[in-house]
Amino acid sequence: QVQLVESGGGLVQAGDSLRLSCAASGRTFNNYVMGWFRQAPGKEREFVAGISWNGDNIQMTDSVKGRFTISRDNAKNTVNLQMNSLKPEDTAVYYCAAAHRSAIFKTLRWYDYWGQGTQVTVSS
Repeated sequence: QVQLVESGGGLVQAGDSLRLSCAASGRTFNNYVMGWFRQAPGKEREFVAGISWNGDNIQMTDSVKGRFTISRDNAKNTVNLQMNSLKPEDTAVYYCAAAHRSAIFKTLRWYDYWGQGTQVTVSS
């Protein structure tokens, strides 16, 4: 089992920044691909960013490229999502997820563990 706890969400204005963190406990963190997903009201949960176990491979969804950065610290068992130049359309609940896989997947079903989510609200 892997337990994931997100933090760092909040209410900000358009153009502001937020840094989300996900703390993992349980099994060996660096065995897992880590991902961030988000779900806006009335919409399906969608992939935002993913990072391989050693950080060498990163994938981002097109709408956040150039604004968001994903990183991980295997010594601290954390994965972070730095979000800059936030837009109202970034408003969603953001979820951290862990996949015991060798590649980054953008599909929810490949992820084995999920956090409870943290709310990000961006006002215009």
